[in-house]
Amino acid sequence: MDTLHVACEETQMEANKSQKRPRRQFTDEFKAGAVQQVLGEGRSSADVARSLDLTRSALDQWVKQALVDSGKGVAGALTTSEREELAQLRSENRRLATFATGSATT
Repeated sequence: MDTLHVACEETQMEANKSQKRPRRQFTDEFKAGAVQQVLGEGRSSADVARSLDLTRSALDQWVKQALVDSGKGVAGALTTSEREELAQLRSENRRLATFATGSATT
């Protein structure tokens, strides 16, 4: 392979890396299946991520959250249900704060 051809391939690879992949959403079932392959079947997260066309960091986060949800995660980490409750409470606080500031000006 000549030097020019190699340089063109490297430039193309760098261009592809700089283009962000559109953000995708996955069902809870899909995530659970991917996590099962790592935790239940003992496959590496890199291997599972590659086979499912995922980023390894996303899969690692799902595995980490699954461990927390099962009580095997880092002490003090929030479970999925605790995260959902926190998000709901924050939303309600924002709504109430908006209501309170709106009421105070009238």
